[in-house]
Amino acid sequence: MADVELQVARQNASLRIQVEDRLRQAIASGRFKPGQRLVERELCELLAVGRTSVREALRQLEAEGLITSFAHRGPVVSTISYEEADQLYSVRALLESFAGQQFAENGTAEDIEELERRVAEFADAADSGSGSRLIAAKTAFYECLMNGSGNAFVKQMLTSLHNRVTLLRMTSMTQPGRLKHSVSEIQEISAAIRDRNGPKAAAACKHHIEMAAKVALEYLRKSEAGKS
Repeated sequence: MADVELQVARQNASLRIQVEDRLRQAIASGRFKPGQRLVERELCELLAVGRTSVREALRQLEAEGLITSFAHRGPVVSTISYEEADQLYSVRALLESFAGQQFAENGTAEDIEELERRVAEFADAADSGSGSRLIAAKTAFYECLMNGSGNAFVKQMLTSLHNRVTLLRMTSMTQPGRLKHSVSEIQEISAAIRDRNGPKAAAACKHHIEMAAKVALEYLRKSEAGKS
C-alpha cells in the first residue's frame, strides 16, 4: 500500500478560512453586490493573499450558494429571486422556531447568559450605525441560538439557509424602521428563552423571521418589478 501524507498545513487552512470569512462579510455588507463579477486578480490585491487561497474560498462560497460561476465570465455574486427567498424564509421560520423552543427547554444557564450577551452586542451595534458590526453581531446571535438548541442537524440546515440569506440580510435590516424592530424582536426571543417558555420562544423566533421576510420580499418584489 502506498504511503499517503495525511498531515494538514494548519496555517494554510486558517488562511483559507479567513479569506472565506472576509468574502462573506463583503457580500453580506453589500460591498460586493448581487450580480457583481469577482475578479481573482483584484481579490488577491484586496485581500493581500495568493490566487490559491482566493480560488479555494470562492469554491466554498459557490458550494454555499453565495457565488455562481459562469462560463467565459467567472464567479459572480449570486442573486436570489422573490420565489427563492419566499421558500427560504418559510423553511427558516420552521427550523428557527424549533431551535428557539429547544433552547428554552434544554439550553444550559451558560448558553442563556451567552445569548443575552449576544443580544446586547446586537443592540449596541444597531446604535453604532456600523454595517459590519451589525452583520457580525447578528451572525453571532444566530450561532448562539443554534448552539443552544443542542441539535446538530438543525444547526447544519440553518447554517446553509443563513449562508443564502446573507444576500438579503443587510437589505432587510437597513430598510426604514426595520432595525429598531429587529432589536426588539430578538430581545423577545431572549426573554422567552430565559423564562424557559418553549412555545413563546418558538413563536418569537417565527415572528422575527416573518417580519424580516416581509421586508426582504417587498424589496425584491419592487426590484423585480423595476426590471420588467
